[in-house]
Amino acid sequence: MATFQRARSEEQRAVRRRAILDTAAAMLAEMPVAQVSLNELSRRVGLAKSNVLRYFESREAVLLELLDVASREWLEGLGGTLAAEVDTGSPYERGDQVAAVLAASLADRPVLCDLLASQAAVLEHNVSPEVAARYKRASIANATTLSALVGEHVRELGEHDALRFTAATVMVTGAVWTHSRPAAAMLAAYEADPSLAAMRLDFTTALRETLEVVMTGLLARPSRRGGD
Repeated sequence: MATFQRARSEEQRAVRRRAILDTAAAMLAEMPVAQVSLNELSRRVGLAKSNVLRYFESREAVLLELLDVASREWLEGLGGTLAAEVDTGSPYERGDQVAAVLAASLADRPVLCDLLASQAAVLEHNVSPEVAARYKRASIANATTLSALVGEHVRELGEHDALRFTAATVMVTGAVWTHSRPAAAMLAAYEADPSLAAMRLDFTTALRETLEVVMTGLLARPSRRGGD
């Protein structure tokens, strides 16, 4: 934590905001999003809760900013991985390769997946219009980056369908993550009744297969725009 008692300059306020974000990120490495509380965050960062709220209006505002940071960090390394893993072939073959890269890379980032799973249902429900708009602008920028990367390797999609694939990737990732993390009672039921085993999802496999289907559908039935 910063050594100064009260942040008076813009630089000091930035340092304190960074300390809050870093502390919240460390908490997410230990616990799921649902267990991150403002009280515990305040305790760990060494500030009163009212002081934390001077920098972020809510717990959700902190986590939305971390979601943007995690998304940008993921995208920074994704281009190189796609270039290495997606080779020549038919559009469908390259589409499958893109789906595999995305699924594997997201599986390696559980915090990002957990934040995506909470985004629409939780994190966007306790923020001001200003925070919501700032987050959505950042989301659009990240989506544009991802769709450009996808379109670079599957040019047959076109710009509009690359964006549609990107939107599906974000939504499906959150849904699959939630369903692949069953409660203890569900795990016990699976163990007790092998006939239920098919209901237990492997995150990477389920996400890859779903993205393959979305990609194939977009390639087979491209969007119609402008009344064509």
